[in-house]
Amino acid sequence: MSIIRWAPMLDPFDHMDKVFDDMVGGHGAVRSFVPPVDVYQDKEHVIVEAPLAGVDPKNVSITVENDVLTLEGTHEKKSEVDDQHYYRKEIRQGSFHRAVALPAAVTGSKARATFEKGVLKVVIPKEERAKPAQVKIDIKES
Repeated sequence: MSIIRWAPMLDPFDHMDKVFDDMVGGHGAVRSFVPPVDVYQDKEHVIVEAPLAGVDPKNVSITVENDVLTLEGTHEKKSEVDDQHYYRKEIRQGSFHRAVALPAAVTGSKARATFEKGVLKVVIPKEERAKPAQVKIDIKES
């Protein structure tokens, strides 16, 4: 399996989001963002890590279905500054949704998630597959 690099500068939807926001008067519109993820595995687990600094873990929903991990949530930035007074606004806020196909079959019902120092870590056990069975050939002599 090859490494897929996350390239936020090349996200084709960023430009579309900006165009849409401008069309509907998006000065105060809630924008969405896509958190980056690292996906790796060991012999028994698939591990997914996502930096969610500033996101309240109570506002994050995690589901695993058909070997796809889905992260959904909201990031609310409470500020006393009016949006009109910003010179530069790069800290993203709003809702997020990220679905990641996992590299192995997993048992989603046994997944565990921890949130430490702004990083969400989801550990999902790999599904136990049936071991290959030897098939004995009965040879009939005629």
